[in-house]
This record gives sequence, C-alpha cells and structure tokens, in this order.
Amino acid sequence: MRVLVVGASGFIGAAIASRLRAQGDEVVGVSRRGPTGAPSADHVVLDVSRRRTPDDWRPHLRGIDAVVYCAGTLQEAPGESLDGVHHTAAAALFAACAAAAVRRVILFSAIGADRETPTAFSRTKRAGERALMALELDWVILRPSVVIGRGASGGSALLRGLAALPVLPLPANAGALQVVQLDDVVETVLHFLKPGVPARLALDLPGPHPLPLDAVVGVFRRWLGWRPAPTVALPAWLGSIAFRLGDVAGWFGWRSAIRSTAGRELLRGATGDPAPWTAATGIAPRTLDAALLAEPVTVQDRWFASLYLLRPWVFGVLALFWFSTGIVSVGPGWQNGIGLMNEGGVFGWKAAAVVVAGALADIGIGIAIAWRRTARAGLLLAILLTAIYLLIGTLLVPRLWNDPLGAMLKIPPILLLHLAALGILDDR
Repeated sequence: MRVLVVGASGFIGAAIASRLRAQGDEVVGVSRRGPTGAPSADHVVLDVSRRRTPDDWRPHLRGIDAVVYCAGTLQEAPGESLDGVHHTAAAALFAACAAAAVRRVILFSAIGADRETPTAFSRTKRAGERALMALELDWVILRPSVVIGRGASGGSALLRGLAALPVLPLPANAGALQVVQLDDVVETVLHFLKPGVPARLALDLPGPHPLPLDAVVGVFRRWLGWRPAPTVALPAWLGSIAFRLGDVAGWFGWRSAIRSTAGRELLRGATGDPAPWTAATGIAPRTLDAALLAEPVTVQDRWFASLYLLRPWVFGVLALFWFSTGIVSVGPGWQNGIGLMNEGGVFGWKAAAVVVAGALADIGIGIAIAWRRTARAGLLLAILLTAIYLLIGTLLVPRLWNDPLGAMLKIPPILLLHLAALGILDDR
C-alpha cells in the first residue's frame, strides 16, 4: 500500500510510519518538521493547520491508498491552532479523500471526546470526528488513552519525569488512567489498513485496568529500579501555578506536558472499555507491568526520567541569567562595568560603548534562549560570547582570576551548562 501519514514525526505517527515501511508498504509522511532521522524524499514538510481547503491536500493524495491522520496539538500557542489541526485541516483532507476516491481513512482522536469535552482540545477533536463521520468513506476513529512506548513524549514523558522525583506531588481529584501501549496502538492501525476489514466504527483504545496516577508512576519507578517515593497532596493553587507556568512556556514555543489543558484533562481521567476494541481486532491490550517487563531498563531511560522535569528549568535559568546580566550592566552595575573598563585601559565613551554593547548582547541572547525557535542559536551565541568574555577579561583584568568570589572561575561551569543544554534541546 501507499499510505499518507499526517503527523509522521510525532510519537504515534513516527511509530506507525516505521512499521508500515518495515512490512513493505510505501509511506508518505507529512508534518511541520522533517523526520528525526536522515532527510527523506517521501516526507512533506508543511504546516498542517494552514491546509484548510480540499485543494490544499489534493496534490498529496496522488497514488495514495489510505490516510492515517495523527496530527495533534495540546493547547493554543503561537503557531499552534487547535481548530486548525484537529478540525479544519482534517475536514479539508477528508473531503479531498472523498473527491480522490481514497476511501480508507484512520483518524486519531482522544479517549472520552465522544462523552464530554471540557477543553478546546477535546472539543476540536470531537469536531474532527464529526467531519469524518459525515462522509461516505471507510473511516475508522481511534481514541487512545495515554500512550506509553519505548520512547517518550507528552504525557508518557511526564509520567517518567514524575517517577524520578524523590517525592510525588499528587494533584487533587486526579482521574484514573488506563495507559495503553504504543505497540498495541500501531497493531490496531495495521489491522484496519488490511483489505476487507470492517470500517465506519469508532473505538476507544484504553489499557486493561484503570489505575490512579500514583500507581502508574509507581510502576515506572519500580521499572527504573528506584524505591517507592512518598506522596504529598498538591494544593490546588500550587498546581494551578505549575500549569500556568507551562502555558507561558507554550507561548514561547516550548511543548510542555504541564499545561492548563493537561490539568483539566487529568481531572477527567483517561478510561474506557477495551472490550469493543478486542472484539473488533482480536488485540488484547497489555498491562503497563507486562509491557515494561518486556523492556529492560537502560541508563538512558534513567537519564531521561531524571532530566525531564529539570529541562525547562535549565533553559529558564539560562535565559533569565543572560537577560538579567544585561539589565544589571546598564543599571546598578554600570559603575562597576566602567571601572573594569578603565582598569583595562579603556576610557570615556569607548568604555561606555563596550558596556552598553555587552549588555545589549546579553539581553538579546537571553531572549533568543527563551524563544524555542531561536534557542539553539541563542545557546551557540552564548557560548561564543562567554569565550570572548573569558579571553578579554584575562587580557585586560587578569586579577579577576584571583577574585575571592570566583568571577572567572565560574565561567567554565557556565560553558559546560550551555553545552549540556544543547544536548537536551530537542524534544523529539
């Protein structure tokens, strides 16, 4: 078959595309970002949310036998449109499929979206479902719970991050979760791409048993080889602050799993009945314990879990560090900066110009690191500027190496932190 996979660089889409290729099918991937591996001629990079008419999709349907729509986003942010991705673009693609006689369409929605829609995420997912159901296509709608796999993204990554905490904060009234295995989800897609398989049905894809949040995190903690962690009730106001901070990060382009939408969906939980899924496909979803038992834990798994919740603080602290040093340089630290320039033999307007230029550079780097799209460039510029500061400071004011506060001795650790930040920058 030749299958169009929309959202092919995502957690679920990438796994589906890989399995299809492994069994000899041809895959045309579509996503906002290119594939994580080597560039591929059969991968189309485009902003799905901007493809809002059937004509926008028609060129990508030539020779296509089936479509799997996995594209999704958690919450509104710059460049992230919930209605655009989940509804408008999806409806346009489905209409184009009907016109091009591409009958088999599989849509990924969210568990519970047919029962209640407390957030714009679930409402737009439901709208996409209705757009597909209205067409005379061989459609299948899959509504997975929180998906767990060998890799980690979104909610599954958050569960691993929570497992690394020495104390587990439990949000009040968090709903139960029936986490589902990525391999079981992929097998379901492969099943419904087979010729002659029934269509025009919607299925929940939950794991076999509902578990409270602390139990799910506890399973991950045992798998990672760590002792059980004590739990503490997270006050509602503190949880609200954490989710709002995640929202702010989202407006800067960072894909945080801790956001207001996630908080509201967490209260609802992610549960359902797996019996119709098993009856339709013969697939019996595995428990989290059984799935993890089949995957030996690695040191990389422990690294990821330990770093996941530290990662946003690393970038936040670095951005604030550079921004604040620039502000201090032209504010309360002005005279100190001029004094250092004079000590190094630079006087008058030249000294002032150097201090102002350095401050502006620091502020610009701080803003660049804070913005996801420019974070890599900001980190590289920070490393370069830090090396320049180190060289100039050594030449002009060498006594700083003997400073009791370690002004120059702190620079190498700062450089190493920037290099570490570059290493954990990518989230997919």
